Amino acid sequence: MAVAVGAILAGGGCGEPGRERPEARPAPGAAGALSAEELQARWWAWAASEPYGTNPIADPDGRFCERGQPTDVWFLAGTFGGRAERTCTVPPGTPIAFPLVNSMGEPEDCAEFMRTARGSAALDGTAVDPDRYPGTSVTFEGVPGNAVTSYGGSHSVTACGLWVQLPAAEPGRRTLTISGFSGDFAVAVDYVLLVPEDRTV
Repeated sequence: MAVAVGAILAGGGCGEPGRERPEARPAPGAAGALSAEELQARWWAWAASEPYGTNPIADPDGRFCERGQPTDVWFLAGTFGGRAERTCTVPPGTPIAFPLVNSMGEPEDCAEFMRTARGSAALDGTAVDPDRYPGTSVTFEGVPGNAVTSYGGSHSVTACGLWVQLPAAEPGRRTLTISGFSGDFAVAVDYVLLVPEDRTV
């Protein structure tokens, strides 16, 4: 089984492929970051928690951003292919994590995927460097009929990709562009992130 999910900004260039690291670096201003294993396992579990009709990866405009979000990190997604523009309300004080381009499958699938994986990201116009995870063994749970694996239960796979972890965004209207491709897989997402001043808003 090989699944590719990512994001590319149409008309935008791609930056350096990222730095290879066994563990995620602490995001500036954050107490710490998730490890490569925990980040990818949790993100894939999140992605595999919804059917296609309400899946954040298939989200046309941001209406499903809040589906299945954990309380300690806010996940964002690319698409299953093609371009999307999304507006999401992100709780204040919550770190943000997302792939530029990612995949899962057998170790050889990830090796081939990462051979041509490239990506870039910019928050409010400022470039953000991704971390490169060439292959990490992860296990996650999916719900029956989910949009990623189609069947429920436990999945043990090799996950890989270019990843970004950001500290909590300042309140206000933030813009985020994420870009990435591997081989002939390329998708596009531009985000508007609305961060309230207060968690009760």
